[in-house]
Amino acid sequence: MRKKKIKKVLVANRGEVATRIIRACKELGIRTVAIYSEADHNGIWVKKADEAYMISGDPIKAYLNFYKIVDLARQTKCDAIHPGYGFLSENADFARYCEKRGIIFIGPKPDHIELFGDKIKSKVAMREVGVPVLPGTDEPITDINEAKKVAKDIGFPVIIKAAYGGGGRGMRIVEKESDFEELFRSATSEAEKFFGRGDVFIEKYVKNPRHIEIQIMADKYGNVIHLGERDCSIQRRHQKVIEIAPSPRLNEEVRRELYRVAVKSMFKLGYENVGTLEFLVDEDDNFYFIEMNTRLQVEHTVTETVTGVDIVQRMIQIAEGEKLPFLQEDIKFRGYAIEFRINAEDPKKGFAPSPGRITSYYSPGGPGVRIDAAVYKDYIIPPYYDSMIAKLTVWALTWEQTVNRAKRALEEFQVRGVPTNLPLLRQIVRDKDFMSGKFDTGYIDKKLPKFRLKPEGGDPEDLATVIAAAIAAYHRL
Repeated sequence: MRKKKIKKVLVANRGEVATRIIRACKELGIRTVAIYSEADHNGIWVKKADEAYMISGDPIKAYLNFYKIVDLARQTKCDAIHPGYGFLSENADFARYCEKRGIIFIGPKPDHIELFGDKIKSKVAMREVGVPVLPGTDEPITDINEAKKVAKDIGFPVIIKAAYGGGGRGMRIVEKESDFEELFRSATSEAEKFFGRGDVFIEKYVKNPRHIEIQIMADKYGNVIHLGERDCSIQRRHQKVIEIAPSPRLNEEVRRELYRVAVKSMFKLGYENVGTLEFLVDEDDNFYFIEMNTRLQVEHTVTETVTGVDIVQRMIQIAEGEKLPFLQEDIKFRGYAIEFRINAEDPKKGFAPSPGRITSYYSPGGPGVRIDAAVYKDYIIPPYYDSMIAKLTVWALTWEQTVNRAKRALEEFQVRGVPTNLPLLRQIVRDKDFMSGKFDTGYIDKKLPKFRLKPEGGDPEDLATVIAAAIAAYHRL
């Protein structure tokens, strides 16, 4: 395997993940090129990179036009592109175009991105290599009568999922047969709107499962290891809110078996670079593969914290053709880590995104506290992107100590000018069920009506001000 030393990387992303990648590159002595939309000209990552270039036009398409991005990488003499997460990170055509133009794509092979981007084909592939999957369809369905028959054969409750998308879009839970037709039409319509295709698949719905994911890492020489699990059960509307490593309540036999099937399946499929296998674990400790993310995860911070492995740097070195420098037995797990996603969203309005100006910003510090963010005082949060503005990761040797540290750090975290989900996070870490590790994917839905979410951060700027600020950010150069 021919090795190619990467000397310069274009970061095809924005926000805190772009900053994270730039920092990893700097520690490896690699120069960086940032890209930004007109709305993002004041982004921290723009200032931290060695070079930065605006991609004009639509503020979202700026990060999705891979032809422009790859051409810019060539013009600036970059060896490689790191896609981060979101945007183009799981776009197989992007990865192939990088290869075609002589640019190293820092991530898995395009064929694997394509395979795992198709939830149905990936489920079939994983079943064939011995991984348990949920009973359900192996082909996309658009015909409502056929879908209803399949659902009856599986047995209610079932879940309808968009075949070519994620993030909770095109997803409906059907508890009984009489609701099926209405929810099927709703799911296919939403899938069509967001992903351009209304195809869905149907599978058995597991009530109150835990959402456990396994971080794997594989080089180009067939060496595959895992970096442990993360518990991502605390979600709202199928979006992760808190992630934990390791899970505070997972049967040790189940844990070992999850590790085994994750590593074995990736070895059999010839996977390269990093990836995350996601599973549901039911109340009887049965587990089922649901999907794989062929990219860096938002929650990679907790795995880095308990293992000491820099996942972003390792992605780059694997892409260079380096072998993994450690064996499975070399990976040691120490303590617990919790990541909290800090989102600019309004609890009083159903957690709707709340763009606007941050009038003051104080992040926590001290032992065992890590902040990944790309915002600051007077930063204007654009209305075009995901509402996450920061990630707080805390670590300690025991679960109790970690929760206590989280309480302290969340109290220290202050954001003014826009409402955030900090009041919700503070309530969660003080809840007795969370403190004892008793939670599943239905936790927030069950707890939210009981939580008293004290408004914080001041009311968001009125709509006219927000729009004016966004327009000003969009056009200011």
